Amino acid sequence: MPGLTIVEQTSGPRSILPASLAVIGLVATATAAAGAATTALNEAFPLNTPVLIAGDVEAAAGNAGSGGTLGPALRAIADQASPYVIVVRVAEGEDAEATEANVIGATDGNSYTGIQALLAAESQLGFRPRILGAPGLDSAAVVAELVIAAQKLRAMVYASAIGDDVAEVVTYRETYAARELMLIWPDTSAAFSGDIVARTLGLRARIDEQQGWHKTVSNVPLGGITGLDRDVHFDLLDPSTEAGALNDAQVTTVIRQTGFRLWGNRTCADVAQQPEFSFESAVRTSHALQDEIASIFAPFLDQPMTQALIKDLVETGNARFRQLVREGRIVGAQMFFDKDANSSVELAAGRPKFRIQFTPAAPLENPRVDLVITDFYYAGFTDLVG
Repeated sequence: MPGLTIVEQTSGPRSILPASLAVIGLVATATAAAGAATTALNEAFPLNTPVLIAGDVEAAAGNAGSGGTLGPALRAIADQASPYVIVVRVAEGEDAEATEANVIGATDGNSYTGIQALLAAESQLGFRPRILGAPGLDSAAVVAELVIAAQKLRAMVYASAIGDDVAEVVTYRETYAARELMLIWPDTSAAFSGDIVARTLGLRARIDEQQGWHKTVSNVPLGGITGLDRDVHFDLLDPSTEAGALNDAQVTTVIRQTGFRLWGNRTCADVAQQPEFSFESAVRTSHALQDEIASIFAPFLDQPMTQALIKDLVETGNARFRQLVREGRIVGAQMFFDKDANSSVELAAGRPKFRIQFTPAAPLENPRVDLVITDFYYAGFTDLVG
C-alpha cells in the first residue's frame, strides 16, 4: 500500500528531573482538650499514620492540639519555610520510657508505628522523608533508631546533643559514628525543648529549595529565635573558643552574628573510616546523586541491550552531571563503561557494569590567611610627598 510511514525514534540522551530532598519527616506527640479539639486532632493526625502537610505548615499547627511536641515543632518549622512535612504522631506514654518506646515504634511487616512509619510514608503518600527529626523527643535511643531509618531512606537526621556543658556534649558526641547524623547544641531559650532541632529541619528544607542540597545549614540566619538556653563563646578569629571546641568535636552550634545562625558543617561520620563524608554537604550530595542515578537508569531498564543503548545511557548520565556542575551543585562527576569490567558472560546475562565518580562541593570552612607586615608600600613615599 503506497504512502508514508513515520516511526518515532527514542534514541539519544533522555531528560532527567532534578532530585528533591526537601521533605521533612517529623515524629511528634500531641494532646488536646476533650471534645471537639480531640476530634480535630485525631482526624488531622491519626496515631502512627504518616500525614502529609503540603503547603501551609502554620495552618496545620492549628490542628495539632495544645500539648505535646507537634504544635511547637510545626510552628518552629513554619518560621523558616513552608515545605512538605510528613508527620507521624505517636501517643504519650505513662512515663518517659514508655513515650520513648512509642517514638521508636515497631513493625510486624504489615503495620508500622513510630519512626518505623516513616519507612512506609512513600508507599502511602508518594513522598519520601529525607530530613528526619523528633524535636524534644530525641533521646540517645531515639536518635539511634532515627539513624537506622535514615540509612534506609537516604536521609539526614538532625538531633539535639545531650549535655549541660561543652565537655558533656563532646562526650555524648562519641556515642555515634554515623554520617547520616548532625548533632546540634545548645537549644534556644524557647519553652519548647527541641526548638533548635525543629528550626533546623525547617531551615534545611528552605536551603534545599532556595540554594540546593549542596549547601550546608551553617551560617544561614534562623528565623524566630530570641535567645539561647546556654551561652557559647564564639570568635571568628579564635578557634579555641567553645564554638570551636564543639565544631572540632563534629557538633554544630548556634552563634549570634547579625542574627542567630547555626555554625558547623560536620556530621557524626567516623573520620577514621569515612573521612570523605565528614561534611553534611557530601552526605546529601551522595543521597541526591543516588536519586539522580535512579532517574538516569529508569528509562533504559529492560530495553534491548545494544551498543547504542549503552552509549545513550552513558551520555544521559554525563549530560546530567555536566548540568549539575554548571549549577554549582558538584565540582565534577562522570560515568564510565569500562571494557575490562564487562565480560561477554556478564553482558549476555544482562548485567552491564558502570562506574561513576564524583567530587562534592566542600564548604569554605577554614580559609587560611597570611598577614605579612612589610615596608613595601613605603617605596616611593618621599617622591610622592615631594
